[in-house]
Amino acid sequence: MSVLVAIAFAIGFGLPIAAFGCGIGQGLAVKGAMESMARQPELASKIQSAMIIGLALIESLTIYAFVIALILLFMGIPWAKSVILAQ
Repeated sequence: MSVLVAIAFAIGFGLPIAAFGCGIGQGLAVKGAMESMARQPELASKIQSAMIIGLALIESLTIYAFVIALILLFMGIPWAKSVILAQ
């Protein structure tokens, strides 16, 4: 199997897993924030701001996975060029 095919499979499986994990994490974060706002409505603004910061950090993980996938797709792995040339 070619190194490029392996990279394509890694990207194809890695990005959906990262997106799925971040989606689950965001759902759980919002669920916890909503439950705590229902219990203590007077702290809703503080809870909401903490939730938004947490959601931004969770979303950045998906963006990092996407950037790494683009790097692998367009730049490849440094040692992969020598493997391809040797074939």
